[in-house]
Amino acid sequence: MALFWTLIWVDPLIILSTIFFGSVSVALSLFDKSGRGMIATARLWAKSLLRIARVRVTVEGLEKIDPNGAYVFAANHLSYMDTPVVLGNIPVQFRFMAKKGLFQIPFLGTHLMQAGHIPVPLEDARASVKTLHRAAETIRDRGISILIFPEGGRSITGALQEFKEGAAYIAIKAGVPIVPVALVGTRNILAMGSATFHSGPVTVRISAPIPTAGMSLRDRAALTATVRERIVFLLGGE
Repeated sequence: MALFWTLIWVDPLIILSTIFFGSVSVALSLFDKSGRGMIATARLWAKSLLRIARVRVTVEGLEKIDPNGAYVFAANHLSYMDTPVVLGNIPVQFRFMAKKGLFQIPFLGTHLMQAGHIPVPLEDARASVKTLHRAAETIRDRGISILIFPEGGRSITGALQEFKEGAAYIAIKAGVPIVPVALVGTRNILAMGSATFHSGPVTVRISAPIPTAGMSLRDRAALTATVRERIVFLLGGE
């Protein structure tokens, strides 16, 4: 949503693409209770957005994951373009964790809930823990994956920030592997605070999944550190 309002003034094609795919997704929500049709539509929207922005995406390591598997994907966060890049180029059933305020918007909130996305309260620690539990249950019950940006927000300077433990917590509770993902180049496409995007290349580097079988929540700090180290390694050539 923030991405849409950021780019809406840059290219009217974004308006047309968003209206078209948004309408299709809303129509699907009337009878698609699994949310899969809405996610497929969102993936097409993401790909159209990348084409409009003339972003060339290269994916490395896609063979390391099972398209039918369930994972927690943990990626560095540089730009509003990060989500469309991941959504449009990693072919798994994704759900996202989004700000709770978006779910309170009439029509949009209902749509997000039906698609299976998860609201995140930003100022209530106890509710945040419940959200992590709900995310883990969603993965187990639906056999789907969740994308998380462990930095908690976009990097202003482009440097990798410290990671929060939420991604590790969810992966351990759900009993699924966590997959470190390095995004390279999205900040050059649309930097934080900018309303202007530039065409160019983006690379998505996928690490081998890290198993969580046998781990307990006591291991979440060590797992978080491992995930960050993997992403640092993947970014090492930049």
